[in-house]
Amino acid sequence: MDKVFASAAEAVRDIPDGAVVVAGGFGLCGIPELCIAALRERGVRELTFVSNNCGVDDFGLGILLASRQIRRMVSSYVGENKEFERQFLGKELEVELVPQGTLAERLRAGGAGIPAFYTPAGVGTPVAEGKETREFDGRTYLLERGIVGDFALVKAWKGDRYGNLVYRETARNFNPLAAMAGRITIAEVEELVEVGTIDPDHVHTPAVFVQRVVVGRHEKRIERRTVRKEGA
Repeated sequence: MDKVFASAAEAVRDIPDGAVVVAGGFGLCGIPELCIAALRERGVRELTFVSNNCGVDDFGLGILLASRQIRRMVSSYVGENKEFERQFLGKELEVELVPQGTLAERLRAGGAGIPAFYTPAGVGTPVAEGKETREFDGRTYLLERGIVGDFALVKAWKGDRYGNLVYRETARNFNPLAAMAGRITIAEVEELVEVGTIDPDHVHTPAVFVQRVVVGRHEKRIERRTVRKEGA
């Protein structure tokens, strides 16, 4: 039951070329930065990443873009990365844009074993192209598929050796959904605690969804620092 690995490099060692990887985080908040760095060092390629966004040019998933390790992105927001823009416009990167709520529900559905669901988001837009539609109570809905990744990478505040996780404030974001949606989920934590230390009522992701745990130090970079002038 002890799921702790010695390092992020060891935890991601069997992620192969061409894998579908789900990553938690929002912007640079709550991203699995240790596992992302370990994947860069491994040099694994042709990856499909499912993540709300793709980091920035020199941090987060952006470093895998720079090293040309990502072949396809499934995301809802991609506006903070110039290399992403360059690769997309140059037809070097496949991109599937998904409404943010739809992306969240596709991950939740995949983790819950629901193969597909209907949603009104995207009806009448390019998002609907090639998708089945159906009317319910006079309104048109799109059929969207649940997402299940070969692996999922998440970042938590605390975790125990079984893999029970607690996220801190807004760093929770997509992480619980991503954790559910991976066949093998790797959780990196800031603090490792003994089993029984976390109040069961405070567990955000139960251990049943987590197969590997890594503990380490995180940079926690601020994506966009906004300050006001003194005296303002």
